Amino acid sequence: MLVYHSNKRGFLDVADNGVIEDRIASEFLRKTGRYAPDPEFRSWKASLAEMATVLRDPGIPDELGIGIEFGIPQTSKRIDVMLSGLDDEDRSRLIIVELKQWSSSTPTDKDGIVMAQRGGPGPEREGLHPSYQAWSYAELLRGFNTVAYEGQTTLSPCAYLHNHPAGLGVDDPRYATYLERAPIFLKGAAERQRLRDFIKTHLRKGDDAELIVQIEGGRIRPSKALADAVGGMVKGHREFILIDDQKLVFEDILAIERMATDERKQVVIVRGGPGTGKSVLAIQLMARITSERRLCKYVSKNAAPRAVYKAKMKGSVRPSVVDNLFAGSGSFHQTQRNTFDTLIVDEGHRLNEKSGLYQNLGENQIAELIRSARCTVFFVDDDQIVTLSDIGHSAEIERWANAEGAAVTRLGLSSQFRCNGSDGYLAWLDDALGLRETANRGLQPQDYDFQVFDSPVELHEAIRQCNAESNRARLVAGYCWDWASKKHPAAFDIVIPQHDFARRWNLGSDGSLWIMAPHSVEEVGCIHTCQGLEVDTIGVIIGPDLVARGGRLVTVPEARSRQDKSIRGWKTMMRSDREATAERLDRIIRNTYRTLMTRGMKSCYVYCTDDETREYFRGRLAVHP
Repeated sequence: MLVYHSNKRGFLDVADNGVIEDRIASEFLRKTGRYAPDPEFRSWKASLAEMATVLRDPGIPDELGIGIEFGIPQTSKRIDVMLSGLDDEDRSRLIIVELKQWSSSTPTDKDGIVMAQRGGPGPEREGLHPSYQAWSYAELLRGFNTVAYEGQTTLSPCAYLHNHPAGLGVDDPRYATYLERAPIFLKGAAERQRLRDFIKTHLRKGDDAELIVQIEGGRIRPSKALADAVGGMVKGHREFILIDDQKLVFEDILAIERMATDERKQVVIVRGGPGTGKSVLAIQLMARITSERRLCKYVSKNAAPRAVYKAKMKGSVRPSVVDNLFAGSGSFHQTQRNTFDTLIVDEGHRLNEKSGLYQNLGENQIAELIRSARCTVFFVDDDQIVTLSDIGHSAEIERWANAEGAAVTRLGLSSQFRCNGSDGYLAWLDDALGLRETANRGLQPQDYDFQVFDSPVELHEAIRQCNAESNRARLVAGYCWDWASKKHPAAFDIVIPQHDFARRWNLGSDGSLWIMAPHSVEEVGCIHTCQGLEVDTIGVIIGPDLVARGGRLVTVPEARSRQDKSIRGWKTMMRSDREATAERLDRIIRNTYRTLMTRGMKSCYVYCTDDETREYFRGRLAVHP
């Protein structure tokens, strides 16, 4: 979608009448059916007026094309301004301009990240550097827009911060790589002239926005260079090799995916427990389908799996392009029907009904994903539903698929590649947690390395020793402790005084990459940063929300942290339907510990804050099957 386009002459006619922001807002309403938010309207008024001042230079051709607010297909991002024309040799060229009204910023040591006031007054927040933004938008067009890559169009990104003085953050040497790729122009007459010279250097003749219109109508398809690079990303990685039924399901899905059409959608539901290779299969499918030049994305509700797999795949492909192969499940509520050939939805059981920070956008994430692609593949484990807002049960997915008239295929993964290849451990754990009755009353040492510790200090030391070998051991806990260190970085979160144990949650500087960061072995993870991921050895602190009484486990939802969003609102729900809510809470808490205790491929070590619970698990180990 392109909100507005014209040539320099037409744009300046509107701007000179002082109504450019009204014209853009009117076009935005006409093309989106929505009114532009006030902050966006104000930014148009300020920044586009400044852009008009830049273009009032007789050396810039009147026929120069200008496009405003170009929505990059298959993303939620919009390019602020595009300028089009020809160079001295009549080759098509496009300038991408990222506009900001910032008046100050603070550099960080994170790659491409800068602190700034975003969206109006308030404290500075982390976000992308404007030069990185402009460059990444150019890379997306080069990688996916047929007009951009088949027409040999030269793209020249830049950023214009017309209120920002030099020497205050964004032009820090730490950003030299991105400043070279997309130069930044700052406050003042000299900087404005530099931007004019940049435009005149690249665009010697105008094209009356012909290239901009062509790009808007260009087919969205991976370029051959991108397809080849993505196809090679997973080759040579042992962790991405498909084994046994993974390979069978992979080939089945490819055959189904190739049959999908606008008229006959395909929905594939792949069920599999912990360690059956759902995520590995999802990544392989995304890479294979992209390598065949069909439009595909890997989707997950949680950010952690996306962050980890993106980090592992970067190297042979530009980071900004890799980022665009991944998406959160809440980013499809405005996507047009059948925009994608295929969407690969990992951890589908974690999908929510609504999207957005306040859970107030869209209709239903399952319905939106199915609507957005000709083929949608859901990887699910109904026993890993761990919050009251999780709706991705396989039966619910099938219901929405039927409503869309899609053909539904059900596939299963059964072979275990986690937990030392032991189906026996999972059966024993389900029985011990009271999730389902199995014949596995006890656990044999040769089946799986499961140990119960009397002290969280001893547990953490054991995890450190395991981690020293390959950085593949982590400590996690049930969400029974507040996140005190969020506001007070020196504070501790998980505090167990009787053992002189004090640790912090991982929800800090490492963010979603906690499970990979070497020093994060000193922190404690939670369900939100480890679900869908794995290590060799997992240490689990079982909090007071799961305790043994009278030889069986009972759940205590009131022992959860008040900051835990996974069961937010449960007390209100209890008043309207006590029995059903109590049953859901019980299942969620048990599922949470099942998920935590199956993150270790080789070992699971536990400490229980409750004495009777520790003895319960020890007793279950001693029972002979």
